[in-house]
Amino acid sequence: MSHSAFAGKNNKPLLAFTTLGCPDWSFQQIVDFASANYYTGLEIRGIKRQMDLTKCEEFSSPERIKETLALMKEKGLKFINLGASANMHFQEGPEKEKSMVEAKSFIDLAQKINCPFVRVFPNKFPKGRTKDQTINTVIENLLTLGEYSKSRNVTVLLETHGDFSGSDDILKVMKGASHPNIALVWDIANMWTITKESPSLVYAKLKKYIRHTHIKDAKLNGDKLEYTLLGQGDVPIFEAIDILSKDNYKGYYSFEWEKLWHPEIAEPEIALANFPGVMKKHFKY
Repeated sequence: MSHSAFAGKNNKPLLAFTTLGCPDWSFQQIVDFASANYYTGLEIRGIKRQMDLTKCEEFSSPERIKETLALMKEKGLKFINLGASANMHFQEGPEKEKSMVEAKSFIDLAQKINCPFVRVFPNKFPKGRTKDQTINTVIENLLTLGEYSKSRNVTVLLETHGDFSGSDDILKVMKGASHPNIALVWDIANMWTITKESPSLVYAKLKKYIRHTHIKDAKLNGDKLEYTLLGQGDVPIFEAIDILSKDNYKGYYSFEWEKLWHPEIAEPEIALANFPGVMKKHFKY
């Protein structure tokens, strides 16, 4: 499925959330809530704290997958992205093997559930290696996954994440990993909170690669990040959203509420209900 199949009707933005925001909800709770709150996409990043999606009950057999897809259809929802924990910076050894095996297993699952994207991380610049050496490793690993994805009709999305928060580093990777089945998740807050690069500058460099977005906001309190509801933080998030919208972005705006990693932030019932309301007000629909 091409990302253009997601194009919103009547210029309404396509809204999704990642299940990182509701780590203790059952799959039934997740789809019920999404359907009731004007979401049309789900990004799966764990169900009931099981992060290896291949071990989740909902995907455990062809029969269960059939039931899961029937439920999604009934609720008017699509799987839009599977969030793997795979890191692309490992040059060799068991960590590389683990990351590549996980990414491939997620790609296989994505094919089975008609999900177009699997997300991976770049992710670190390890000591003892030059930046360029690590960038080359990330490129090689991505190209391996791109080839694996090709026959499975899945695109591997590299997230702007970790040490790879500067647009120049991401651009080097994406140019080197030029492949029809490799693209980018633009996580605006991940980049801006570290580099302070303006969304317009970042977008100008990376727009041809962007197929998906992570939307979140945060306040900067010295070195500490405090996640906030959308529009209540320091991130120029609406500047980025407006740039995407004006340039006819066809993908999803996926709300990433990092509840699993930050249990102190607002409950999913509050945060995941707030996002569509804020977007509706902003887009005036």
